[in-house]
Amino acid sequence: MKFMDTRFFRVYLVPGIILQSVIVAGGYGTGRELVEFFTQYGPIGGLLGMVIAIIFFAVVTTVTYEFARLFQVYDYRTFFKKLLGPGFIVYEIVYILLLILVLAVIGSAAGTILQNYFNIPYAVGMAGMIILVGILNFYGRETITKSLAYWSFVLYAIFIIYFIAAISRFGGLGQGEIMPGWALGGFRYSWYNLAIVPAILFSTRAIETRREAITAGIIAPFIVMIPAFLFHLTFMGTYPDIINQDLPVYWIIGQLGLTWLLIIYIIGLFGTFIETGAGFIQGVIERIDAYLEETKGTTLSKPLRGVIGVGSILLAVILGTVGIVGLIGKGYGTMSWAFFIVYIIPLLTYGIYQIVKQKNKASARV
Repeated sequence: MKFMDTRFFRVYLVPGIILQSVIVAGGYGTGRELVEFFTQYGPIGGLLGMVIAIIFFAVVTTVTYEFARLFQVYDYRTFFKKLLGPGFIVYEIVYILLLILVLAVIGSAAGTILQNYFNIPYAVGMAGMIILVGILNFYGRETITKSLAYWSFVLYAIFIIYFIAAISRFGGLGQGEIMPGWALGGFRYSWYNLAIVPAILFSTRAIETRREAITAGIIAPFIVMIPAFLFHLTFMGTYPDIINQDLPVYWIIGQLGLTWLLIIYIIGLFGTFIETGAGFIQGVIERIDAYLEETKGTTLSKPLRGVIGVGSILLAVILGTVGIVGLIGKGYGTMSWAFFIVYIIPLLTYGIYQIVKQKNKASARV
């Protein structure tokens, strides 16, 4: 696709596509998270919560992209060294904990899904995911960016097919309830999902001007939230019954009785597990590369990148078997607050101050 090689695509769409690709598997692949943060507040309440999420997403991504562009910091280590100084280590610790948790969960889910729906042995499913993630990380940033972009188009197509099938059967919004708490739901959803943005700043390297950073930052949340909006609309046809379903999307597809739709949806979800794993790990590789380039004038070799990809998932799965991942999961709420305190508050205060200060310096030089 020549369009994917255009500057327009790389500047304005890639940052949002990468963000959406990394969020979907853990975020709203099953629909449960969307019910928790949006749908439980009613048809209209859920939509209002999504508006809040889009606005907050846009503010944070816009400032983050501009901060990264202005100071040329495209990995989370150098980004937070500029933003927090020695305090950068706090983000790194919490990010590594999140990485272990996410990789363990998606690794286990990948094996379970293939076993339950396609009768493929659990170990084979796990091995397949590990190998594919390792291959993506082996080939590096450009391959990961293009692969995630291609798969996002596939995923959007699957979401639209699901949406048409569900709406045709169950209808749309239904009763217009607004339950208390919708605004907080939108804020909570956005700020804990935004934690991954500093780790995928490699997707913003094509941005060269402030206008481009602002535009890309505004577009990104729409790319992320459009599938969530479509899911929410399909949930409304079975509201409030949908709220008590552990796996809302699977439940609706089951109600539709469309086996072929379930198959393509599961294939799409399996692909997002690979995307999420590769995206999270690429954030670590970018951080290591930046450190090596700064201290030794070199970067990781392709084989080492592949080893890091494979080794990260294996380590997370092993830790999961001994209960460490469970302990991390219990502290997930605390981790979310840590990201808010370490990333969002400093970014929207000191980060904006630094951006304005840098702009004023440039004006003074002129």
